[in-house]
Amino acid sequence: MQTNTNHTTTFYAQWQSAPPALMVGALLLLGCFFFFPFLGSVPLFDWDEVNFAESAREMALTGNYSRVQIGFEPFWEKPPLFFWMQAAAMHLFGVNEWAARFPNAVFGLITLLTLFITGKRWQHSGFGFLWAVTYLGSILPHLYFKSGIIDPVFNYFIFLSIIGLIEAHKTPIPATRWYIFAGATAGLAVLTKGPAGLLIILLTSGLVWVWHRLVWKQPMGLTFKNLFVFTAVTLLVSSVWFGIETLQNGPWFVKEFFTYQIRLLSTPDAGHAQPFFYHWVVVLVGCFPMSVWAIPAFFNRQSYRVMPHLVMICLFFVVMVLFTLVKTKIVHYSSMAYLPLSFLAASYLQGLLQGNYKLTRFVQVMLAVLGFVWALVFWALPFVAANTNLLLPYIKDPFAVACLQTPVQWQGWEQSIAILMLAGLSAALFLLRKKTLPAVLLLYACTAICLWVYMWAVAPKIEQYTQAPMIRFYQQMEGKNVYAEPIGFKSYAQYFYFNLPPNHRPPHYSDEWLLTGAIDKPAYLITKINRTKLVTDKAPDAQLLKTEGGFAFFERRPH
Repeated sequence: MQTNTNHTTTFYAQWQSAPPALMVGALLLLGCFFFFPFLGSVPLFDWDEVNFAESAREMALTGNYSRVQIGFEPFWEKPPLFFWMQAAAMHLFGVNEWAARFPNAVFGLITLLTLFITGKRWQHSGFGFLWAVTYLGSILPHLYFKSGIIDPVFNYFIFLSIIGLIEAHKTPIPATRWYIFAGATAGLAVLTKGPAGLLIILLTSGLVWVWHRLVWKQPMGLTFKNLFVFTAVTLLVSSVWFGIETLQNGPWFVKEFFTYQIRLLSTPDAGHAQPFFYHWVVVLVGCFPMSVWAIPAFFNRQSYRVMPHLVMICLFFVVMVLFTLVKTKIVHYSSMAYLPLSFLAASYLQGLLQGNYKLTRFVQVMLAVLGFVWALVFWALPFVAANTNLLLPYIKDPFAVACLQTPVQWQGWEQSIAILMLAGLSAALFLLRKKTLPAVLLLYACTAICLWVYMWAVAPKIEQYTQAPMIRFYQQMEGKNVYAEPIGFKSYAQYFYFNLPPNHRPPHYSDEWLLTGAIDKPAYLITKINRTKLVTDKAPDAQLLKTEGGFAFFERRPH
């Protein structure tokens, strides 16, 4: 065992002395290869992806970048920074899925480089590279950079602010520039998704301060001047939109924004009520394999005396506890925890490579179990989708049954992705004790490659069972002088894929008017097949055009 440890330590020492420029080049190539392909291979998913892309489309179409809109009506749930990025991408690449997801792919590259630079600054380039590939090769962090949701950008700015505060503590003279940096990035986080970003930063800083005072018995070195600088810069940056919006249009829009944020924290929104342990399971299973590597790092008491390690643990628990308490539970709400978790995972791996940690049976078993779970998922989705007749007798929901009966062409080889995952996992577990670093990199590479192939071969086909018939119908109606609207369920797809023009709908436009009113042009009404009475009972003059998947499509003409 000692010989293997010495061999691993020597190999790691040689590897970490590789030129930093070579590591940066490798990360850029990896990021470009894994993040950018297939961004547009799947239509945007309701709600969040379509919602955000539509707000950006309306900005680009109207030239109104000061106010977020949906359906050309005020939308006060989110600030505009991410939509500005999407709108810029749409100006460059057109209004499409690729442009809507492009900002996150770019931030994927930026995040990898930031982790490398920060890791190099705190320790050395070998640790920075290990930290970056840990993030790249873990499942949910990897997938989010191929999405069109806000959180990867939001999390990045929060994390930059935390890094700035750590640097300010490490270099108290002159620390002001780091407080300016931390305040500016905190302001950008607020502009991206709202005050939750600042709340996470303040709670983390407060927890670290309490630890300093009560456990370390040391002052933090935080002065009122630095606190004022941080606060002033945060307010200044966030007022780029909040302040200007209030000055131009009064406080009502900002008031509605904060009312919505409070409601989101205190009540389950949009049916997203989940058990209290929901986010803990999501992070443990979804962040494989880095979630397994990180577990031993929580129990290394000596590392708690190292400021970055302490801050990352505090940040992780602040995010997890905060969103455990929040009533609305959506999978990406806890995604901020992925960044500190990746640091802890990389710290454990470095200790393992340097011989400071022992590889425990617990870690090996957890890797095997969670790796097998993901291999099972990779196998089960295409298998069940290609053999829906096995599942249909057990499903009572008519909508779900109809969706699963959608004809989709499967080649049969898609299930072999699970074999690749199992092969990589088995090889990594076999090599782990003798050649630790190659085993770790093999596991990351295998996970990333499986996700890459899955996004190309499986995800577009799975989408066919969910929303594809509805999306295709809206695309067929694009450019026609008609109304197109879902009845009985909430969706944003009709705006983006119908390419809704400004001033398309009269002031009295509503579902009730489309069903019973004196409409001035044809109305196409889409509902789920188990809710068709919502249309037929109120609009007996509506003609059923077709049913496809789980959807029924009606036409109502003006009289």
